[in-house]
Amino acid sequence: MNKKVKFSTILLMGFLAVTSCGKKETAPADQTETTEPSTEGEAAPVTSTEENVLVIEGNDQMQFNVNELRAVAGKPIKLTLKHVGQIPKEAMGHNLVILKEGTDQADFALKANDAKATDYIPESEKASIIAHTKLLGGGEEDTIEFTIDKKGSYPFVCSFPGHVAMMKGVLIVE
Repeated sequence: MNKKVKFSTILLMGFLAVTSCGKKETAPADQTETTEPSTEGEAAPVTSTEENVLVIEGNDQMQFNVNELRAVAGKPIKLTLKHVGQIPKEAMGHNLVILKEGTDQADFALKANDAKATDYIPESEKASIIAHTKLLGGGEEDTIEFTIDKKGSYPFVCSFPGHVAMMKGVLIVE
């Protein structure tokens, strides 16, 4: 009898492990044309060959939903940042700032901390910025359009004070 209980317990544990691990969420049917399921850290899909259409989300836990974006060089990029949290921008504001290659992100972040009057976009660093969204609070979104002609890896950050440590990634232009 004891062997049956052990075997049943092991079988149940194995079943639970198999059914709870490795589940992948799929996008609702109405979204499958423009987005694909992604896990954290994967690139957001480029949805058009004529234009680079990218969407990234920031939340109340100071995280972007992806840390890599991809685009095609020389084609217009339409990037939308969605703040999917609920906290107002005064306490948990998010933006997305795309920096030129080689920009010192730590130095940029230090200067951004002191730029509250310009929504944490430091005037002294304008030459290092390719594009940036507005500072957003929970439930808001902003779309920007720009073009990058040169292939490369361009860092992006949220410049709200303290966020750059967790909210950063790279835009890979191919």
